Amino acid sequence: MKRFLYALCALSFALPWSSAAFAEPVKIGFISPAAPPALAAMSDVLSGQLATRGLVRDRDFTFELRAAEGKPERLPALAKGLMDAHVAVILAFSYPAARAAKDVTSTIPIVIFGAGEPVETGFAASLSHPGGNVTGLSDLSSELSVKRLELLRIAVPGLKRVAMLWNADDLGMTSRYKAASAAALGMGIVITPLGVREPEDFSAAFAGMTGDMPDGILMVTDILTRLNRKKVYDFAAAHRVPAIYETEDFARDGGLMSYGPDSKEVLERTADLLAQILKGAKPSDLPFEQPTRFRFVINRKTADLGAIAVPDSLLERADEVIE
Repeated sequence: MKRFLYALCALSFALPWSSAAFAEPVKIGFISPAAPPALAAMSDVLSGQLATRGLVRDRDFTFELRAAEGKPERLPALAKGLMDAHVAVILAFSYPAARAAKDVTSTIPIVIFGAGEPVETGFAASLSHPGGNVTGLSDLSSELSVKRLELLRIAVPGLKRVAMLWNADDLGMTSRYKAASAAALGMGIVITPLGVREPEDFSAAFAGMTGDMPDGILMVTDILTRLNRKKVYDFAAAHRVPAIYETEDFARDGGLMSYGPDSKEVLERTADLLAQILKGAKPSDLPFEQPTRFRFVINRKTADLGAIAVPDSLLERADEVIE
């Protein structure tokens, strides 16, 4: 009989996780500097992905959404609010959100994405062995920076100088700038650093570029640059300077072109990590993952409006050309 009971217990631990293990749905805290609609949209996509892994929203889990509405200084208080809500796991989008989450807990599992390189920013001991309560998706900053610069060089034969815009107050985005700057050195390209910290800084950045016009522009994506993206579009078009962005929504929104991880895959893999944690895995045992699918998008309408000639060889490389 004892052997039978031991076998039954072992079998119960081997069975897939089910909602029966909890008296009520567990809470997933989701924190981001974005606006509420954007955060809600991402949570809906994640819910769909979790459903394919056997976890149903409102039955097995709920989301506690905390959106800073473009004000990163609110993130520490929002992270504290998630603790007060007794969430089982925290999902953090962006470096500031990840930092705020990590600062309020060293025990609750945290899954991060869009937050830069986790080793460089101090979230993990290594990609393969995070060693703490944080896992997630790592940026491929160096590789992607090289690719973006290569695409700019095809767009501008003889490319020598590239102006780079990034949020200098965001450590995760600063790591992307450093990766691009290092990559540029090996390519014979000079980077003009234009770190911004607030909306007013964009005017100074544009003045600097006007005084010494670059051959191209590379903009790093965070909440500050996203909220001021139209200014960059307008400047690039007015001065006929090709610009490349990190995510395809920028190209769809009026930017010339973008190259970056497939957003669908990013959320798929984020959901997979969440599911593993909800089923009992520890973040310290889950290696940081890296994107494997990438999309290159060109907005031909933007090119035409800005009288920017896009070489056929570049159009042929695009995964999508927006007419």
